[in-house]
Amino acid sequence: MQTAIVILNYNGKSFLEKFLPSVVRHSVNIPVYVADNASTDDSVLFLQNQYPDIHLITLPVNFGYAGGYNEALAQIQAKYYILLNSDVEVTANWINPVIQLMETNPDIAACQPKIRSFHQKADFEYAGAAGGFLDYLGYPFCRGRIFDTLEEDKGQYNDNLEIFWATGACLFIKSEIFHETGGFDADFFAHMEEIDLCWRIKSEGYKIFVCGDSEVYHVGGGTLHKSNPRKTFLNFRNGLAMLYKNHPSEKLFIHIFTRLILDGLAGVKFILSGNFADCFVIIKAHFNFYFNLGKWTAKRRKIKQGKNLQGIYKSSIVLAYFMKGKKLFSDLSKEIYSNV
Repeated sequence: MQTAIVILNYNGKSFLEKFLPSVVRHSVNIPVYVADNASTDDSVLFLQNQYPDIHLITLPVNFGYAGGYNEALAQIQAKYYILLNSDVEVTANWINPVIQLMETNPDIAACQPKIRSFHQKADFEYAGAAGGFLDYLGYPFCRGRIFDTLEEDKGQYNDNLEIFWATGACLFIKSEIFHETGGFDADFFAHMEEIDLCWRIKSEGYKIFVCGDSEVYHVGGGTLHKSNPRKTFLNFRNGLAMLYKNHPSEKLFIHIFTRLILDGLAGVKFILSGNFADCFVIIKAHFNFYFNLGKWTAKRRKIKQGKNLQGIYKSSIVLAYFMKGKKLFSDLSKEIYSNV
């Protein structure tokens, strides 16, 4: 089997009803798998009754995004996996341009299409936009999205470009490399696990790309809305864990310390806006990271920390955005591309 589409589902019957038709219509002759993460709604019954030709994998418990995909992909044989969120509407010819790009360059391990907003189709969507990057402190941002500023897609990113990370909302990845590098870190549960995986892949010498000839539309926040405290916890805890696991030893602790300061300022910002709950969630995330430092250290020792990783912004995206007013990727592009 050349390619397999794999959708991880958790209580997402409404999304399956809405978006599976576009997947089936625009993915002819490509097998579609739905891995159900122990849903408590009637997602499984719906699939069995309405989509008997779709391959259904039922998982015994909710392993989260990271663990759920690890469990499901261990059961699927294909050269390429396409990991697709259940809240994504695909378009005609969304697969071929990406696969063709990956076939022409054996160094490309993973790739994403452009991700546009389902509700505001002219704009890029938060989770991935036109390709992901990191700053030196591990804060992620995208072409077309920096923090909460989303750009309109005017064709400015209709190219194929090496990036630092590809979104898990629609991730094309070579199965062999996925398994060789250990898959997702199941301890992340959800959020930023695809960035962590891409960092490990790049440290092994492979490339991550975005394909501008393919686009899909993403609802976003289907399982956990961005205002959910659980999502805040996972983003801050996983961001620290990812930086600690993958950062080269040189300047690791000074960068971790700087990250702690900036996370603290984020907590102050939450307090000033009256959002006391998220401030306490950040504190909780940090203490969870500290208490599990032995576990993260053991993981770090098993990872090759690459020293010349292309696509890392050498300045702070936090300071660039909030202090210098650099809201668009074009404000940063010369500094980013100089590293690519």
